[in-house]
Amino acid sequence: MLKSKKHVFWEALFVTVIVFITGLLIGISFEKHQSDIIENYYAQSEVSLVDIMVLQKLSDIEGYDCDVLINANMEFADKIYFEALLLQEYESASRIVDDLVLSHKKYDLLRTFVWANALKIFEKCSEDFTPVIYLYEQNTEDLAKKATQKVWSRILEDLKYKKGNEIILLPIAADNNLSSVNAFVNQFEIKSLPCVVVGKDVILYELTSEEAIESYLN
Repeated sequence: MLKSKKHVFWEALFVTVIVFITGLLIGISFEKHQSDIIENYYAQSEVSLVDIMVLQKLSDIEGYDCDVLINANMEFADKIYFEALLLQEYESASRIVDDLVLSHKKYDLLRTFVWANALKIFEKCSEDFTPVIYLYEQNTEDLAKKATQKVWSRILEDLKYKKGNEIILLPIAADNNLSSVNAFVNQFEIKSLPCVVVGKDVILYELTSEEAIESYLN
């Protein structure tokens, strides 16, 4: 009888271990698949980055058509914006693989590059569009701040869908110790996160309605 109970115990333990290991491997495989998808998007964005580097050179040419500069910059900015929304969905489900965090930093660098280029074009063609930069903390554990950032994201997403090509919307995590991002934070004398930089002069720290933000657009 005792042997029978021990036999049942070891069988149950064996099945439990097998189920646990199988679940762990499936989870790792799923996370790796997500990471591969994000890396594929980033590889595509690197090609676009070369395009926008050429665009930056074109923006230095006197008399170059503003519509061409804005549309090219807008196309790239929108592409990485909507890819970043997908990245956020994967990040929210990620528990094991750290590649998604690295991919997030890569996208932040891409968006910062677009920000720099957008400011240059903004000086030449300011009446045609407005850069709207959302700086936030990716690594915060403050629940109140997380809630505030979710509201900001929703407001700005609605604004983007409403205004379309009238704005370039770039969400950038400003707490990942990226030198280029830190340089912009210092240049604009950002006092706290999250905040929204509209154009070159307006910085919003308090939650603001979509309509109020519109009043700062060109």
